[in-house]
Amino acid sequence: MSLFLYTITVIIWGLTWFAISLQLDIVPVEQSIAYRFAIAAAVLFAFLFLTRKHLRLSKQVHLRLVGQGVCLFSLNFICFYFATDKIPSGLVSVIFSLATILNVINNRLFFKSKISTKAVLGGLMGLFGLGLLLIPTLESNGNIQEIAIGIFLAFCGTYCFSLGNMIGKWNAANNVDTVTGNAYAMLYGTLILIGFTSFSSQPFTFDYSIEYIGALLYLAIPGSVIGFTAYLTLVGRIGPEKAAYTTVLFPVIALGVSSAFEGYYWNSAAITGLIIVLIGNIITFTPTGFFQNFFRGAERRTNNL
Repeated sequence: MSLFLYTITVIIWGLTWFAISLQLDIVPVEQSIAYRFAIAAAVLFAFLFLTRKHLRLSKQVHLRLVGQGVCLFSLNFICFYFATDKIPSGLVSVIFSLATILNVINNRLFFKSKISTKAVLGGLMGLFGLGLLLIPTLESNGNIQEIAIGIFLAFCGTYCFSLGNMIGKWNAANNVDTVTGNAYAMLYGTLILIGFTSFSSQPFTFDYSIEYIGALLYLAIPGSVIGFTAYLTLVGRIGPEKAAYTTVLFPVIALGVSSAFEGYYWNSAAITGLIIVLIGNIITFTPTGFFQNFFRGAERRTNNL
């Protein structure tokens, strides 16, 4: 079951980054995100009503879900959308893969879990690989300030996502149903975005083009309803550290789409960077005993020669 959830999350989220880039035109960012999660929340609540799921939750759980709405379904996506306007969407997805490392750090801060040496090594490799992946973007776009802003926004969105993972871990430990929790958190995220738009005195607009509506429906239903349900189910089953490993794999899909539609080109530095990012994350989440057994086995094979 976990493998199925992994596969679904990787494929769906690997394509969402390009869909986000298709919405960056007429409609303000926060409104596009509000439409996305309003549709997703409506679908989830309809499912809960049809299946007669229990919808009552304690005040403490609702407060946590408000926080999850901020971290997973509003503020983080505002950062991602603005970042995608400045750097290729595939590159934003690579920065998002650093969620694996941030989850290890936040797990230490909030749940007192230990940080292993291999997690530090994996994190450093991830940052180095990300630097190499930036080279094609720097060569094609000399506006270093714009690129820096894009990277900073993508990192802020990723850190918010990681904080949302910590809330998801708490929800799972307290037996909060994943679908019910997602429905309320998406509703709260939508309300926050609507409040932000109202506060900024921006009129609500909509883009009726097939491109925009298609991207919106993909992001709302596969990207949010299915993707977040699968991912947060994984968080509950195996923990946020291992669940975040999905973020290591979908940049391959996202960068492939960026290459085809956004002009991201691959040179030797970019290819090397992607490989280093992937290896760094694999090192972070491979059990320590694996490396010990591997080197012991290698030593025994050498002695037998």
